[in-house]
Amino acid sequence: MFRKNVETQEQINEFIANRWSGRAYDEKRSVANKDIISLLEAARWAPSCFGDEPWRYIVCDKTSNEVAWGKAFSCLVEGNQSWAANAPVLILALANTMFSNNKKPNRWSQYDTGAASMSLCLQATSLDLMVHQMGGFSAEKTAELFSIPDQFTSMAIMAVGYQLPEDEITEEMMEREFLERRRNPLAEQFFDGEWGKPIC
Repeated sequence: MFRKNVETQEQINEFIANRWSGRAYDEKRSVANKDIISLLEAARWAPSCFGDEPWRYIVCDKTSNEVAWGKAFSCLVEGNQSWAANAPVLILALANTMFSNNKKPNRWSQYDTGAASMSLCLQATSLDLMVHQMGGFSAEKTAELFSIPDQFTSMAIMAVGYQLPEDEITEEMMEREFLERRRNPLAEQFFDGEWGKPIC
């Protein structure tokens, strides 16, 4: 995956700095099963409330299970389908809305599933894989097609794969793929001891 320059206010871990959500996937390169398991292992070690591990992931690898991949792909909105068609792996991320030990509501499950997904993304970056998390999909359709129990909420579908070499990226994708990475200044969203007082 080619690196996009990122202007951080302070130095940060290289995998955090290098992680970004591309769309130009190389349809000719599959992802080795051992690398998929590595991504899941990274997610497994994320923190969670009471150590409950509310996340669940359904892996749909086009190479080994084209039917499952097709089901996940059919849940995406048209705009995402236009580029995700080349991603060899689609992963559905879900959050358990109930604690496993007492079946009471777990209001932190979505937060924890997000943490696990970020761990997955950083591991992918370390393996030169690209992950693009998508909210543009039908949660109702995923529940139906994958027989998901009611207590689980579909949070995202993640496209995983290798990026196309720069010289093979189409002109229509070029602008979005090479768009400058930007974030709001720290002072706008990070506060010192009280609401609205910038930390720096």
